[in-house]
Amino acid sequence: MEIGTKLKEAREEQNISLDSLQETTKIQKRYLVAIEEGNFKILPGKFYARAFMKEYATAVGLDPNELLAEYSDDIPKTETEDDSEVKYSRMQRTKKESSSEKSPAIYSLIPTIIVVLLIIGIIIAAIVLYSQTTSKGGSEPQGEDNDNEVIINNSDDDQAGDKSEKDTNDDNTEAEDDADSDDGDTEDDQSESKLELVEENGGKSEFDLTNAGDEVKLKLESSGSTWLEVKGDDESFHNALFNEDDSPLELDLSGKDEIYFSIGYAPDLTITINGEELEYAVDPKEQNVQKITINVKNDTDE
Repeated sequence: MEIGTKLKEAREEQNISLDSLQETTKIQKRYLVAIEEGNFKILPGKFYARAFMKEYATAVGLDPNELLAEYSDDIPKTETEDDSEVKYSRMQRTKKESSSEKSPAIYSLIPTIIVVLLIIGIIIAAIVLYSQTTSKGGSEPQGEDNDNEVIINNSDDDQAGDKSEKDTNDDNTEAEDDADSDDGDTEDDQSESKLELVEENGGKSEFDLTNAGDEVKLKLESSGSTWLEVKGDDESFHNALFNEDDSPLELDLSGKDEIYFSIGYAPDLTITINGEELEYAVDPKEQNVQKITINVKNDTDE
C-alpha cells in the first residue's frame, strides 16, 4: 500500500471530505488529490511534499512521524537530508583535529599560571600582614584614668527591651500558627471534584464529574498535533487543529451540564479538569480517535 492510499483510507474512515480537509489544513485541494494519487511531481517542492503529508496525516488522526518513517522510500528526500551525514562527519573530524592541536599549548601554560597565582597570593598576604602591624603600632595607649569620664550602665533597660521584643515575637508566632491551623481546617472541609468512568465502548467513553462546584475549568495541552473539538451543552468552544504552539489552552465551562470532546490523535493530548488529569478509558496508543462525554454533577443534582 502506498502512502497516498493510506492517507485516503484514513480520511474516508473519518468521513472527511476533500473540501473540509482543505479548509482544515489550508492545503489546496489539487495538492491533496496529488498526494492521494502519489503524483508528487506537481507539488511545489520536496520540502513542501513532506510538510503537506504531515499536515494531512495529523488532520485524519494518524501519527505523522510514524507514517513518514514507514513510507520513507516512497517520499521525495530533500537535498539537506542527502548531504546531512557527509557534513556531520566532516564537522566531527574538523573538531577533533582542532582540539588535538590546541591541547598541547594549553597544557604547557598550566605550570606558568600556577606560579603566577602563587606569587600573587604571597604579595597579598605580605600586604595584609604589614597593614595589621602598622595599625597596632600607631594606636593610642589605653588604660589611662579619665576623671571626667561618665559610664552609664543601660544593661537593665536593654534586657527589658529584649524581653518585650521577645514576648511580641512569641505572640505573633502563635497568631500565625492559629491562622495556619484555621486555613488547614477550611481546606480539609472543602470537597474536591472527581472524575468517574461510567461507560466505555470502542473509543467512546462517558465520565461523571462529581462535586464540580460553581466552576468547571479545562486545561488542554498537546505534545504534538491533533484535531480537537470541544463542546459544552452544544456550544462550540474549539473546533480546529490543536498543536504544541497552542498549549496550554484554558477554557471556562462553568454552568455547563455536559462537556463533549472529539479527538483526532489522543496520544498527543492531555486533558485536565479542575486540576485533575483525565485518564483515557482506552489506551490512546491503541485507539487514536476517541469521543468523550463528561456529565457535570453536584451534590444538589442528586
